[in-house]
Amino acid sequence: MSAAEKILPGLEKYARLFEPLKLGHTTIKNRSIMGSMHTGLEELPDGFDRMAAYYAERAAGGVGMIITGGIAPNEEGGMVMRDKDGNRLFAASKLSNDEEAAGHSTVTKAVHDAAPDCKFVMQILHMGPLAYNDAPVAPSPVKSRIGAFAPTEMDEAGIEKQIADHAECARLAKQAGYDGVEIIGSAGYLLSTFLVEKTNQRTDQWGGSYENRMRFPLEVAKRCRETVGDDFIIIFRIAAMDMLQGGMSWDEVAELSRELEKVGVSIISTHFTWHESAVPTIATMVPRAAFTSVTARVRKEVSIPVITSNRINMPHVAEEVLERGDADLVSMARPMLADSQFMNKAAEDRADEINTCIACNQACLDHTFGGKTTSCLVNPRACHETLLKYEPTDNPKAIAVIGAGPAGLAYATTAAERGHKVTLIDAADEIGGQFNLAKLVPGKEEFYETVRYYNKMIEKLGIELRLNTRADADMLSEAGFDHVVVATGITPRVPDIEGIAHEKAVSYVDVLKGKKPVGKRVAIMGAGGIGFDVADTISHDGPSGAMDIDVFAKEWGVDFKNHPRGGVTGIEPEVASADREIFLMQRKDTNVGKGLGKTTGWTHRLTLQRRGVKMLNGIEYRKIDDAGLHITANGKPDILEVDTVIICAGQEPLRELHDALDAKGVSVELVGGAYEAAELDAKAAIKQASELASQI
Repeated sequence: MSAAEKILPGLEKYARLFEPLKLGHTTIKNRSIMGSMHTGLEELPDGFDRMAAYYAERAAGGVGMIITGGIAPNEEGGMVMRDKDGNRLFAASKLSNDEEAAGHSTVTKAVHDAAPDCKFVMQILHMGPLAYNDAPVAPSPVKSRIGAFAPTEMDEAGIEKQIADHAECARLAKQAGYDGVEIIGSAGYLLSTFLVEKTNQRTDQWGGSYENRMRFPLEVAKRCRETVGDDFIIIFRIAAMDMLQGGMSWDEVAELSRELEKVGVSIISTHFTWHESAVPTIATMVPRAAFTSVTARVRKEVSIPVITSNRINMPHVAEEVLERGDADLVSMARPMLADSQFMNKAAEDRADEINTCIACNQACLDHTFGGKTTSCLVNPRACHETLLKYEPTDNPKAIAVIGAGPAGLAYATTAAERGHKVTLIDAADEIGGQFNLAKLVPGKEEFYETVRYYNKMIEKLGIELRLNTRADADMLSEAGFDHVVVATGITPRVPDIEGIAHEKAVSYVDVLKGKKPVGKRVAIMGAGGIGFDVADTISHDGPSGAMDIDVFAKEWGVDFKNHPRGGVTGIEPEVASADREIFLMQRKDTNVGKGLGKTTGWTHRLTLQRRGVKMLNGIEYRKIDDAGLHITANGKPDILEVDTVIICAGQEPLRELHDALDAKGVSVELVGGAYEAAELDAKAAIKQASELASQI
């Protein structure tokens, strides 16, 4: 019996979320889905074993259905990586033969053993023009803006091959023990490129009219159904709003949905945007449940269940979506990455113990698109379940952790979970450290959830918390701790330039905390992540779009109510910028913002560009005085006549306490920013601290 069946409080509180859904031949036990996320495990030599552990843990966590990361139906539909000499290094995971099906059966068995009532569905992903291989294919030879190669236009035989390969992939998925497949028909991958005129320029039966442009995805769905029979779930993922200029109209979305139902699709999953779109849909700046109203419109067009998704990260948000009637099922992919026990905790009315996804994308999607194995900033065990284990200790120690920032919190909670007696000490009056700065940045309010989570874990795990306490070496050495962890973090670096103590010069810390006024003309020294956060904060005017769907829609030019083509055609973004002239500068000659995350960096750059922020590279800072900031740009001296110079010039590690303890012979180690402060990096800090705490 699962936790959801035994414990009643959460079942009553989230009645819609825990309501079973009858689906013809089977029943989904609740309305939660762990949506598809490619993890990189799919391509590893031990990938099937690691996927088995990863998915089984989440199945045991109470989710109703899991959809895997994308699996190609053939080699041309995926990715083939080669070295500089053209030698094949590896190919993306595919399912096209019995041997591959046998590997997948390892994963399906683990999931069904962990939770027999959890439905396990494999996503069939043909990347089409986005495929990175020798012979990508598409309806027309139109190169994607973000694709590596121009695809080959398929002839009739090529189209038939792709349809047949999808059907065979579905058959093999059933053979491997999956409960169903999800066919992805969105995001700029193969099936979606047939639907849009820009990427389908054919004049035969597969192009031209919308009836013809629908033919290929409908035939794929129809052939899959014919192949697998009626006792198998088929989900089709559509771009309900593709966020493309000249994209699909609402009438086309509605017609496609109705036709998919006719050919035997069990469930329609609504996706939003193509990868080419200039509208963010997954970043933390996106409001929670921003797109569910679009799903609600699709739901009115069909009688089969409809899934909604994107930025639904807590049980009460999912419950509200279902209560409004926006969807039948709620997909929460990254939230299940962040906390595998999400649904069990909801069932037991322990939502305050959920390690909430903050939509930072730093360790998940940034890793995926960078060719790295996926993980999670707030949960480094994600996708590393067989490698990073928090096992009970057989030698409990008294451990002092100094500093309640990201690294200190991760170390303290992990060590306490394993059975160590932990005392957490911080000079501030609240836990969080750098999280407390991040949560003040417009669009990063989700960090409040992370601080809430750690507060709850400190209470639950019995960690002794001493705030407003400045630890020193004498105190700690005399207290009798078996081990001391120094997670004292960083201090902002002060550049060695003339006039750095001038009243115009202020620290980014004081700006974000509102302790120092900011003038109308501002220079920001340093264009790393902190510099961008500061520029965003001081260039922002009015409520945060992350908290308000209407504000978000105006800022990004989306019309949810009228649904023009793509949701964006003809809609100009309305920029709510502050009345300031801002210069964002860096010493490096590279493009400003180049080091930001792959999946969200472009949103930050575009936001600041729209607000008129001037981004300058290759800058030498010479001095600050009453005239402003003296610089050298392109070899020429210049003066920026600014009122305020905000210093975002990096950080220095705070290691003095560690060195003093080490000198006294105390067992001590450094973690987080105190260990390495090249850039504020909560991902690295939490990962390092968790790994060290798992071993002590």
